[in-house]
Amino acid sequence: MSSDEQPCKKHRTGLNISGQCLHKEMEKSGSKQNMEIAGCEVNALSSMLNPTEHLKSQPHHETEELKFFCETCQLLTCINCTLDLHKDHRIADMCNIAKVNREAIREELVCAQEVTSKLTRAIDANDKMAEQVETSRENVTLIITQAFEQLHQTIEERKKTLLSDMEALALSKTTAQTLHKKQLMKMQDEIGHYTEMISHIHTDHEMAALGDLLPTELKAILKKVENVSFTPNQSSDIHVSLSTNSLIQELSIFGRVMDSAPFPSQSTWSSESVVKVKGIYCVKVESMTSKGERYPYGGLQVKAELRSKSHDGAVVPGEVEDHGDGTYTITLTPQTAGPHQLLITMDGQRIQNSPCDLDVRRHRQYNNLCNPELVIKCCSGGPLGIAIHDSGEIYVTCSYHDRIIVLDQAGQRKRTIGSQGNGDGQFDSPHGIFITGDVMYVADKGNHRIQKLTTGGQFMQKDRLIVSDTCNDRVVMLDQAGTWLLTINGKVTGSHHFQRPQVLALDPQGNIHIAN
Repeated sequence: MSSDEQPCKKHRTGLNISGQCLHKEMEKSGSKQNMEIAGCEVNALSSMLNPTEHLKSQPHHETEELKFFCETCQLLTCINCTLDLHKDHRIADMCNIAKVNREAIREELVCAQEVTSKLTRAIDANDKMAEQVETSRENVTLIITQAFEQLHQTIEERKKTLLSDMEALALSKTTAQTLHKKQLMKMQDEIGHYTEMISHIHTDHEMAALGDLLPTELKAILKKVENVSFTPNQSSDIHVSLSTNSLIQELSIFGRVMDSAPFPSQSTWSSESVVKVKGIYCVKVESMTSKGERYPYGGLQVKAELRSKSHDGAVVPGEVEDHGDGTYTITLTPQTAGPHQLLITMDGQRIQNSPCDLDVRRHRQYNNLCNPELVIKCCSGGPLGIAIHDSGEIYVTCSYHDRIIVLDQAGQRKRTIGSQGNGDGQFDSPHGIFITGDVMYVADKGNHRIQKLTTGGQFMQKDRLIVSDTCNDRVVMLDQAGTWLLTINGKVTGSHHFQRPQVLALDPQGNIHIAN
């Protein structure tokens, strides 16, 4: 073996483009680098990026290409070293490892590009938000400045007005006092004039010659003085009322700077389910932010109107009460019955579910009925009981045909309820009828019972009732099963007895009204 073919004992050189060891070239060129053999512990990433370093762990190999990869040492190596220094290590083909690493790096680069894109968008969003914050800051600064300039101008104008009022009042007082003073001085001069004249009269002839002229004029002057006030006729005080404490308190909490604004399209409202003509209809409005949270402050311009959808198109404006906490109460009083449309706006924008359709029902008044407005001919034998539902439907008991006839507001028959019999929902000579909500009570005379049904005719369970027992001249209370509980002012009890009581009703205070 020639000297050029001896195993290399000091190759710490790099690789050429083909991946071959360059130690011989360096020896021929006279390189004096110290290439002591080192251990195998070399950083894997450093070895891949700087192949020179990994040769420290390969003390013996000829000019072989580095075609293998030691997975144990994480180093590139030649075939000679795999049989020597790396014989007990896990060896893999360099091309396969490179292919796997290249694919892994490619995937990671794709992910890195996606993350970089997201980061770029996030940075751009932050920059845009910073610009928006700066724009908002400038806008709010302008709004605050303008508002306080207006306040300052208003205060200055009010100051000038008060000072002008004060000057006018002071001038009025001064003028009045000056006139009063002139009047007093004039009288003083007149009295002094006559007093001086009299002081120069010494003889009886002169005194007699005066006659009654001088004393009469003096008396007139003194009489005039009696009607003049000797004290100033006006107070010298000038007062001003300035409720500065309340104004300062209002100004101390005037205005708010917030990180969110009210969002009308998110704001909600709720109301009563029944709307009646000339009845008070209340709507609750709650202002919300774009985040779906309640806006906790008042001061928004909330407006509402109830518009009739009939040909007249009458509009009823709503009265708005601001509670100061982001909630509002709107009160409306409809003037006509029929379909209407409710529109609610907040700062000029419609709120959620606005506009919406409402059906305004006629509010019936029974305390001023004089002339009949409707004549009903619905059954032979005569109707015995009548009740009116909130919808306007009229329910009439027809004892001759053992049923209940339902009419519309014009008196036209719509349907019938019940039939002859003693079962649930059947009648035998029904008489009285009472409706509350969607529930009606029918006095089923022939069956000696009270039936509870829906206004649609469906039988319901029995309930506690107060019943006029006409044939027995009494009023009784029954439980849900129809069992007698007590008698109210029967014929033989007390001085208030009944004689064939017919109809009764309860008022909101619990009083019983009986047609005896």
